[in-house]
Amino acid sequence: MAAFFGSLPGAIAQGIIWGIMAIGVYITYKVLDLADLTVDGSLATGGAVFVVLSTSGVNMYLALLAALVSGCLAGLATGILHTAFGIPAILAGILTQLSLYSINLRIMDKNANIGISFRNYDLMITLSNINKSLLVGACFAVVIIAILYWFFGTQIGSSIRATGCNAAMARANGINTNLNKIIGLVISNGIVALSGALLTQWQGFADINMGRGAIVIGLAAVIIGEVIFGKLFRNFALRLLSAVIGGVIYYIVMTFVIQLGLDANDLKLFSAVVVAIFLGIPYWKSKLNFKGKSAKGGAANA
Repeated sequence: MAAFFGSLPGAIAQGIIWGIMAIGVYITYKVLDLADLTVDGSLATGGAVFVVLSTSGVNMYLALLAALVSGCLAGLATGILHTAFGIPAILAGILTQLSLYSINLRIMDKNANIGISFRNYDLMITLSNINKSLLVGACFAVVIIAILYWFFGTQIGSSIRATGCNAAMARANGINTNLNKIIGLVISNGIVALSGALLTQWQGFADINMGRGAIVIGLAAVIIGEVIFGKLFRNFALRLLSAVIGGVIYYIVMTFVIQLGLDANDLKLFSAVVVAIFLGIPYWKSKLNFKGKSAKGGAANA
């Protein structure tokens, strides 16, 4: 237990980074009601762009901006495949993700991974300074949530939310749903790529496979946050915050399980099980509520 509590700050810091990624997943999964698998590729793209530019002498903030833009371009590609070519969103995301593997290798000059050490670069988030990492990660999360809260309150943001709620009704009211889907995918993958740049700093390297399974972690964070805070957090900003908190809870659970002796090779399996359980909870609740109401109705009729 002492080892577990000692590792908590690091787990929270890493959970915030993945929670930022979960915000991007929330936009497509909850706001747009689209299944987007681009994130497995755009996370690695953000990390690759950041590490290549940073190690080449580019300012860290410009490198972060470039990482965000690279993710936006990945989302744009998925959006065009989905809207202009009529490819289902999940397949469009898979195609973009597959393409990004080769693109990321090109970005990293055909290297599978590139290191970036805190000893040689003034990184914002590092394992060597967890307190600073917690503060910087929290600031990034708060700023992103504030910007998104403002944006989705504008006319464009409201039309994107309307598209996700009921695309047919939105089109009937003159809303360009295809454009809104593209904008949502661009924003989502831009945030995911930004989290990839932060994750690269945290772990000290960018890897071609660092985004593999990212969608599972993102969904886990979103679902955990929704199940625990769904009834408490009604405000849109708080719902975004719940995704970040879900990421933190996810990594605290992971840390605890590892401390219990789980083989690190089984983490992906454990992640899938956690997501499946939390995805099933709302269904089980609805079933139980339905049975309870049916029993009450039967008793009243009797």
